[in-house]
Parts: sequence; C-alpha cells; structure tokens
Amino acid sequence: MNLQFSQEIKSLLERLSTQPLSLGDILAETSERGFSLVITLLVLPFLFPMPPGLSSPLGGACLILSLQMVLGRRTPWLPKKIANYKFPNAFAKIILQNLRRVTRILEKIARPRFQKVANHPWIWRFNGLCISWLTILLISPIPFTNPIPTVGILLLAVATIESDGLLMGISYIATLLITLLFGFIGYGLWLAPNLLPSIFK
Repeated sequence: MNLQFSQEIKSLLERLSTQPLSLGDILAETSERGFSLVITLLVLPFLFPMPPGLSSPLGGACLILSLQMVLGRRTPWLPKKIANYKFPNAFAKIILQNLRRVTRILEKIARPRFQKVANHPWIWRFNGLCISWLTILLISPIPFTNPIPTVGILLLAVATIESDGLLMGISYIATLLITLLFGFIGYGLWLAPNLLPSIFK
C-alpha cells in the first residue's frame, strides 16, 4: 500500500487490534492529519457489517470533527466522553480484513495533484462542509443506505490527506449526486403512505 492514507490507516488498525486506543489517543498522535485519518477510521465500518451500537458514537464524532474543519480549525478536539471512547479489538480486526479491498481502489485514483488548490484554507473548510453534510445523511434513519454517503466521505478524506485536488473535484460531484439520490429516496418515502393504499386497492 503506497498511499500515505493506506500506510497510516493500516498502522492504526494493527495497533487497535492488539491494544485498545481511544479516539483522543489517536488524535493526539496524528495532529492535523488526525481530522481526515480519524474521519476515515470512523466511517470505514459503515461499508461493512459491524457490531451493533457503534453507529451513534462513530457518526457523532465524525460530525464534530468535520464541523471543526468548517470553522477552519487545524487541531482536532472532541468532547471528553467521545475522546475517551475506545475501539473494541473486534472492530479493528473486521476493518483490517476488509481494508485491502478499499485501498486497492483508492490507490488507483489518488495521488498529489493540483496541490496549491487542494491545500487552500477555504478548500479545507469546504471539504469539512461536504463531510458534515454527508455524515448527516449517513446517520439519517434511512435503512440500507449507509455505504452511499460513506463512499463520498472516504473520497474527500483521502483527497485531503493526499492533497489531490482532482479527486476533491470528483468528490464534490459525488456529494451532489448522493444528495440528489437521498432527495429522491426521501421524496419516495414521503409519497409512500399515499401510494400504498392505492396500490393495494
């Protein structure tokens, strides 16, 4: 795995599989990179079947971190209760087993490009805004849709870590398409109570 993202995530997960680390521990070690690295770590489970009870702490922490990006913060902070959350060993093992599948795809599309644009402070804020919005969609109570916004968040997080301006542009288009898809799904659910009686007449 050649990407900075791949190497750092794999290293973190290997440590997590042998010793429980808190979110605060990880953020303290990774500093500014911690935003995108920890956001990646938080959303990866949503691509795969995961133990129950993890959605709320993972989604909540991701939203808090991305909102700090919107505000222009470069040093991540989490409330004590969330910062003290420790990933269970089983979680890290499940993600490690599936990580290669994800990184195999990302290695083909991510590399440093248009770095002057990618590293601009306003792009940092805009990425945070997109991640915040996708996280809201991720934790919305619409069944079987978790992997869809997760893909958008991962693209943005990896593009930020790798300073890939082209991938960021692709991520913005993906964010728009995901938003439209959720709009259609929401509209369909809103119409469903009215349509069902007529279907079963």
